[in-house]
Amino acid sequence: MRWQLGRRSDNIEDRRGMPVGRGAAVGGGIGTLLLVLVAMYFGVDPSVILQGTDQGGPGPSSSVQQQQRPAGDEQLRDFVSVVLADTEDTWRELFRQMGRRYEEPKLVLFSGAAQSACGFAEAAVGPFYCPGDHKVYIDLSFYRDLRDKLGAPGDFAQAYVIAHEVGHHVQNLLGIAERIHEAQSRRGKTEGNALQVRMELQADCLAGVWANNAQRARQVLESGDIEEGLNAASAIGDDRLQRQAQGRVVPESFTHGSSAQRVRWFKRGIDSGDPGQCDTFKASQL
Repeated sequence: MRWQLGRRSDNIEDRRGMPVGRGAAVGGGIGTLLLVLVAMYFGVDPSVILQGTDQGGPGPSSSVQQQQRPAGDEQLRDFVSVVLADTEDTWRELFRQMGRRYEEPKLVLFSGAAQSACGFAEAAVGPFYCPGDHKVYIDLSFYRDLRDKLGAPGDFAQAYVIAHEVGHHVQNLLGIAERIHEAQSRRGKTEGNALQVRMELQADCLAGVWANNAQRARQVLESGDIEEGLNAASAIGDDRLQRQAQGRVVPESFTHGSSAQRVRWFKRGIDSGDPGQCDTFKASQL
């Protein structure tokens, strides 16, 4: 990606190295559900999240201290700031075209653990968006896992992760997230999972919409970038993660979609650049 000369966002909240108290977290509500879904997204045992979330009110305080920062983290911070700024510029214009005003999210950098309006989260959950405070959370160590454990290297693969989480913010602003969560509360687990898959695939499509518009407006992409992004989308498909983790695939437990579905919807956003092409909820075939 051609990112070095890009604008830096003012919406970075750097909490790396700050002590984190668990406090009174979400108590098993929607925040816990969201974090567990993120954990499942990246093939993490959900018990990691449930053990890290206070289930019964204030308890003993704990803290996570930043050790020496790995080489390259400051460049990654700079990169994240540029990508976030680019999503701001893109979605501000797209919302203007929709007759709406775009509210920019904050992006929180943390190390080890973070406290959000959705509860206490360990770094093992991977990047996540919390609708309660309109913030994206990411521990930069995830990018090393993306490269080394998930086999998805490259700066555009890293940008895709941010753009996907910002896609959830867009869903939140448009009222989509609230409607789907309400629908999930009235349905069983399998039907709720199916709705969650459509939510995640729409966020993938919206990430592609960002890439299309950023390229047209600012020519940010280089040769091979699209392939990096599609590879990242494939690497975190539910079927691939389940096969790696447990040796078998259970489609009814999918919460983010198969590798093929994720690639298809991300590419749809890239090809069209139109948020209107991302209505996964009306699609007869994902």
